[in-house]
Amino acid sequence: MQIHGYDPVKVQPMRQELTDLGFSELLTPEDVDATLLDDEGTLFVVVNSVCGCAAGAARPAVKIALADGPRPERLVTVFAGMERDATERARRYFVGYQPSSPQMALFKSGDLVHMLERRDIEGRAADAIAADLRAAFREHCR
Repeated sequence: MQIHGYDPVKVQPMRQELTDLGFSELLTPEDVDATLLDDEGTLFVVVNSVCGCAAGAARPAVKIALADGPRPERLVTVFAGMERDATERARRYFVGYQPSSPQMALFKSGDLVHMLERRDIEGRAADAIAADLRAAFREHCR
């Protein structure tokens, strides 16, 4: 497992914001493949980040979007700037999209059905991003 980047102690609260919501961390490329190659049901992948838009908008939006209504069956996350190999591998599944941090992908039966990139997150309020996520969850999740 290749870990780089930021001080793990400082990053832990950023990780915990998602793990407290039920997200599993994918720490290795093998973790990513095992999860994303399983094409059953719905899977929500969040590329977490230390950037301000992750803290101020992306993670809060995820919390709001998951609070009620339909939601993906599985929730996973990779952390950009930390587990770089796992993050790079996850992004290989985001066909047609450039790498960005943060980034949120919804898969249904193994197909990428919804993507929010940094450009869809940065400068927007968490409520607006959550509304986009909820619409995707209503359309694709039970």
